[in-house]
Amino acid sequence: MSAIDTDRFRQRLEEERARLTHAVDYLREENPGSLSDELGEINDGGVDNHLGDTASATYDRELDEGLEEGAQQTLAEIDAALKRIDDGSYGTCEACGKPIAPERLEALPWARFCIDDQRKRQA
Repeated sequence: MSAIDTDRFRQRLEEERARLTHAVDYLREENPGSLSDELGEINDGGVDNHLGDTASATYDRELDEGLEEGAQQTLAEIDAALKRIDDGSYGTCEACGKPIAPERLEALPWARFCIDDQRKRQA
């Protein structure tokens, strides 16, 4: 594993972690209340919610929640990768114990599996 520059990967992981944390914070700021609260704001004019307004608000909220969930999952993967760097197991496939190709780590620095074992998991 001496071929892997763990300091460089640590930096990339920490930068990605900061970027995703900022994105999650932004999504939370954009959606501070519940969907009912948001629909109530649309309805504050004394007019019933238009079906289109309700659909748009629901779609936007669900999209943001999906983005936040994906970001949270990636943050968990990044934290796990940082722990692997600390314990010396970074770059080793969790399934077969063989080195993960440096090209794979370049593309996905938090990869836990070599490409062959990742494909097996997705099949």
